[in-house]
Amino acid sequence: MKLNCLHEIKHPLIQHKLTKLRDVNTSKKEFKELMKEISILLAYEATKNLPLTYQLVPTPLETFNSPILQDKSPVIVSILRAGIGMVDGILSLIPSASEGHIGLFRDETTLKPSCYYFKIPRNCEDRQFFLCDPMLATGGSVLEAIARLKAEKIEKITLICIVSAPEGINNIHSKYPNLPIFTACVDRQLNQQGYILPGLGDAGDRLFGTK
Repeated sequence: MKLNCLHEIKHPLIQHKLTKLRDVNTSKKEFKELMKEISILLAYEATKNLPLTYQLVPTPLETFNSPILQDKSPVIVSILRAGIGMVDGILSLIPSASEGHIGLFRDETTLKPSCYYFKIPRNCEDRQFFLCDPMLATGGSVLEAIARLKAEKIEKITLICIVSAPEGINNIHSKYPNLPIFTACVDRQLNQQGYILPGLGDAGDRLFGTK
């Protein structure tokens, strides 16, 4: 596990909200709100190294050179379907960001992720991408998503997850050792069915009320 590329955010607000997100008794409405709130706090950390430039800004008293984002249009990419629950929170921080979507499902024959939908903005090779998936379990879906982005010559990719398993982190960094991962918690392990323990169940089912 490459620790300098793994950022486990232990902020008290994140940990408090994560505890409520895990709770089986948390309602669908509150689950959705908590996912958005945690995503905002994670994105705040994940964007801390965005490059700045300067522009002249007139204040009521004088004009001076003030810092501003060099690239005002990063791209937020959600891995469908649960990743959708993270996007609004990040957009509230970066309203000028564009969106992309990657739809993946597990092929029952090969047991590997298969892509059924891929849509990102055009001519975005130089932009910063934030890849969103609430659960980093085995890492199979995330690896497929990264490979799809790399095929489009996207190099600046940061992964934002709410809970992560050590197995998934190791799988990502074994292939992409320098890829930053921001997560609220590295959980204990995966069970035999590939679910994160203690985890929070199926994020998609809880988010959309399909459990």
